Order: sequence, then structure tokens, then C-alpha cells
Amino acid sequence: MTEVAVVKDLARVAAIVAGCGEVALACHVHPDGDALGSLLAFHLLCRSHGVSSVASWGEPFAVAPHYHFLPGLDLASSPAAFPPRPEVMVTFDCSSLRRLGELEGPAQAAGELVVLDHHADNARFGSINVVDTAAASTATVVRRLAGELGWVLDHDVALDLYVGLLTDTGRFQYPNTTSEVFVLAEELAGHGLPLGVITRELFEKHRFAYLRLAAAALSRAHLDQEHRLAAAWVTAEDLAQYGVEFDETEGLIDLVRRTAEADVSCVLKEAPGEGLRVSLRSVAGVDVGRVASELGGGGHHFMAGFTSDRSIPATIERIVDRLSGSPPSTAGRGLPERR
Repeated sequence: MTEVAVVKDLARVAAIVAGCGEVALACHVHPDGDALGSLLAFHLLCRSHGVSSVASWGEPFAVAPHYHFLPGLDLASSPAAFPPRPEVMVTFDCSSLRRLGELEGPAQAAGELVVLDHHADNARFGSINVVDTAAASTATVVRRLAGELGWVLDHDVALDLYVGLLTDTGRFQYPNTTSEVFVLAEELAGHGLPLGVITRELFEKHRFAYLRLAAAALSRAHLDQEHRLAAAWVTAEDLAQYGVEFDETEGLIDLVRRTAEADVSCVLKEAPGEGLRVSLRSVAGVDVGRVASELGGGGHHFMAGFTSDRSIPATIERIVDRLSGSPPSTAGRGLPERR
């Protein structure tokens, strides 16, 4: 999407939002920092500028503990309270209808469906698709939309947008960290944000139970030196044994990503009722977005994910096969079956 097209479509979206009676806002299931930050920021902006809004995401209607401090979280509604046929619906950081969970139905029934995103693999499933692939985060797109509407940011909105920007740039360490990212970060920080507190809440504060689970997962991690892949996994039994909720494990990939001998890292987690959710990261030239796309998911060149209905060893096998460029094999590589 060209810059001219982005500007034009943002103007269209601004006119629609300003003129509607109520706008329904949604992000993808298991929301991360960018999805939540973008959604909640726009929810707060709507409410403070006279536009009625409802914000939600699909079940499980919960977020990881490190997001509990986000302003506006208490104003989100359960998916059961989401309007079934919204006049205007806006999705945030969501690349496909499927990622909306049970809010896919309202999206299909919406009078106008606006998609705000920055993922290159976005399916453009809306009536208006503002997919700015040059943006480091969806929060960046939301900030531009607020500017188009002439809406002024306050402390809480700035904090939510900063969380989106910070998490999707990996604390300003991922390759999508550009000079424009720091310009926006400076603007948002200028609203008196407690930057040290935000960083600790998001990345450095965990329950002791999570640390024990992380230690167990890392103790059995697998390093494929031939393909420079480091993999760790969390089973449903692990979650039960250590008393850890699924969404608390979001940051485990950042620990595995530190492996010096690996160009690609992955974490596989058994999500209750959903099979395996797989996170991929690349610290070199490997395009994990391509790997994830070939396995039914998607994401960025350096950060991606997918779901799998296969076992942990079989799923790692599929990742290795994609990394090596060979067709899927049936032979094992000595990975332990479970633990």
C-alpha cells in the first residue's frame, strides 16, 4: 500500500468514524501489546471525543498479567456484549477474519468494516483496508488516524500507544525500529509516561510460578545446530503443574531468542482447546514470516507465528523442513516426545 493510498484511506476512515452513531472495535484473539494498545487507545479516544464505542476481542476474554496496567482495559466488553451487526466496525492488528474468533460474525455483518494493520500478509478482508506495511506497529497507524480526526492525545492514550510501539519493536531492538519510531516514541513519552515502570510491567516482572515454568522449559530446550534453530515448548501439563495461565507465557520467546548459536528461535505452547500456538523469531536474514505463512500462519520477516494440530516433535520437524527448503519428511530427529 503506497503512502498516498494510506493517507487517502485514513481520511475516509476519519470521516466515517466522525459521522457514525457507534463504532465497534475489535482486535485478534490472545491479544498482544500492539493489539491491546491500539484497541484501547482508540476506545479511549472515541469516548473522550464524543463517539460512542464498544471494544472487545474473542474468547478467551482475558489478557496476560503484564497488560493489566493498561488504561481502558476495564472499559472493554466481553464478546457476548459485542453488537452482532455493527454500523461501523474497526479491527486492530488483525490479519484475517479467522483471527477475530467469534467476532468474525459481527465483522462479516458490519455495514462498514475498517481494517487497521501493518502486517504484509493481511488478507484485506475489510471494506476499507488501511494496511501500512511500512509502519512499525498498528499503534503507529492509530496515531495517524487520531491526527486525521484532529483528536488530541492524553496521558492514558499515549501510554496505550507507547505499549503497542514498544512491544512490536521488541523494546526498540527489532529491525523495524527506524528513526520515525523514535520520533513517535518521543511524542508519546512527552505526555509524562513512566517509562521505567512500563518496561518493568511488560518485560521484567513475573510471578515466581512463571519463573519456575520457564526454567523447566529452558532445561529441555532443543538446539538444532545444523539449521541454527533453538526450540522450547510448554505443555498443558506444565501450565497445570506450575499454576501458570497460558497468556503469561508470551515472553518466553524472548528468552529463547537470546541463543547465540541460533538464527531462528521458536516456542511451542499447548493452548487449551486450540492445539499448539507457535511463536517464531529471527535474528538474522531468515524470513520466519514465510515459514509461518507456509504453515498456515503469518507475520513479519523477523517475527511470526502459526497454530498446529500436530505433536510438538512433528511441528518442530515441519519448521526445520521449511528452514532447510526440503519437502516435509516423516523421519524423526531425536526430539523427545513430550518432556
